Amino acid sequence: MRLQVILDSKGKATGVYIPIKEWKALKKQYRDLEDLEYDEPTKEQILQELKEAVQELKLIEQGKIKARAAKELLNEL
Repeated sequence: MRLQVILDSKGKATGVYIPIKEWKALKKQYRDLEDLEYDEPTKEQILQELKEAVQELKLIEQGKIKARAAKELLNEL
């Protein structure tokens, strides 16, 4: 396996690059690795989430639901 170590400006290792061919082979061998991949959200998904956020803000302004603490919101992200 040909890994490349990614270094920051101070020379500290911060990550590893795995060629895609080898990543695919690893995913076949270890099925749980697929859960680690990030799927980029679609434009439609982003817009839907924004609409839901605006609706939630309106409900908070109307006093129909209680606002969450900023720390809780950031933990969700």
